[in-house]
Amino acid sequence: MDVVNYFFDNSDLHFRVLVVPDKQMLRHGEFNQTHDTFYYKMYFDMLKTLFEPGYGYNIYVDIKDTRGQKKVEKLHEILCNNHYDFNREMIRRVQQVRSEEVELVAVADLLTGAVSYLHRGLEASAAKLRLIERIRSRSGYDLMRSTLYRENKFNVFVWRGGYGK
Repeated sequence: MDVVNYFFDNSDLHFRVLVVPDKQMLRHGEFNQTHDTFYYKMYFDMLKTLFEPGYGYNIYVDIKDTRGQKKVEKLHEILCNNHYDFNREMIRRVQQVRSEEVELVAVADLLTGAVSYLHRGLEASAAKLRLIERIRSRSGYDLMRSTLYRENKFNVFVWRGGYGK
């Protein structure tokens, strides 16, 4: 609870989570992609609306696997191209890190885990349910629907794509 309160009490911290409601419905074969490729496309969808001109951004993503570096480099390239940031002055870096070594990534993991637990309909852990209730109370959102995309503090993006995007 202290970590959740720390997040909500710190005006410098912001969070955005992307939820894919039913991964079993994804049709990767129809779109000539792997689940891994889809994962990085969702990173793009999640991040693309966050950048503001005049600011610089360093993006840290949890290491997914040993082959992820090339995909992280491609994500950086696509994000920069999408924002006409060809000199990489706005989106300075996209870097893999270990969440246990970077406290803010660990905070994001905690928040992501809570939202994921809720969206999977799980109820076995009273502690996780209390954490979810604290996040709901502090955010003012039910966490089951997308917030406005410009929600600054606790932003939820429930992806409703064509399950192949």
